[in-house]
Amino acid sequence: MIVGVKNSLRHLFLPHESNNHRAKFLHLQSLLLTVILLIFASFLLSEVRTVSPQILGVTHNISTEELFLLTNQKRLENNLLPLVFNEQLSLAASRKADDMFARDYWAHNAPDGTTPWVFIKGAGYEYTYAGENLARGYSSASEAVDAWMASAAGHKENLLSANYTDIGFAVKTGTFAGEETVLVVQEFGSRNAAPLAKSSEPASPEAPEAIKQTSSVLGEPQSPIKELIDGAPVFKASPMFNGISLTSNVSTLIVFFFITVLVVDLIAMQRRKVVRFVGHNLDHILFLIIVLGLIAALNKGSII
Repeated sequence: MIVGVKNSLRHLFLPHESNNHRAKFLHLQSLLLTVILLIFASFLLSEVRTVSPQILGVTHNISTEELFLLTNQKRLENNLLPLVFNEQLSLAASRKADDMFARDYWAHNAPDGTTPWVFIKGAGYEYTYAGENLARGYSSASEAVDAWMASAAGHKENLLSANYTDIGFAVKTGTFAGEETVLVVQEFGSRNAAPLAKSSEPASPEAPEAIKQTSSVLGEPQSPIKELIDGAPVFKASPMFNGISLTSNVSTLIVFFFITVLVVDLIAMQRRKVVRFVGHNLDHILFLIIVLGLIAALNKGSII
């Protein structure tokens, strides 16, 4: 029995006379079967996400409290005064997120030209200065804040602007462009006519007590998901599995598997000095490495 299992594994993974000196997994029939199974699996996962979002959906570990603390920590590191959490700006951020989901757009301005300032004024915040950062597809607050800080498109300038005194956030899960995702909206504002002076105190490795006390107004982090129904908070349990990360991880494992088989096949053929006129393994390996890069890029969040 052991010999039979060994021969079967050799037939599947190693070039041998039994498989015409090419691992069975690398034969055209095996590759076609794999593609068919992957297509079927993608449809199955999509159906499960639609029918049973409590099992397979989008999960995240982003809370407004952590976003607030991380934002102010970045300001402290640059000798700037911390921002104050503002409920009106948070209401504006929530309405902006709802509007993007409802009208299926990913931009600062809505398709009809509605600007972020409409939502800020509509929430009752009369500003002198205002700004907005958006993030989508991130699973943690630190990832979103780090992406804003690394951006050269004005996001970092918003985070570190001395013009702002107040800040509000919204973190919402919904369907965008046919895919379930997480939107993070960060609204900045100030009613002051003059910019704030920089802090004369050196940056502290920990958030100061003033920030910790102010952050208490944020209450519970937004996970599990909280919604309002007839004025009462209702908590939704997070899905058992994150559909986006699950698909990405499975795809990555499959690509790694084929890269491994190709490498083993290449090494075995070189050691045996067998001349083969088909199967350019190095080309296939490079192609699969590019596929891995695409998988990583497609599952990375975006900011505007």
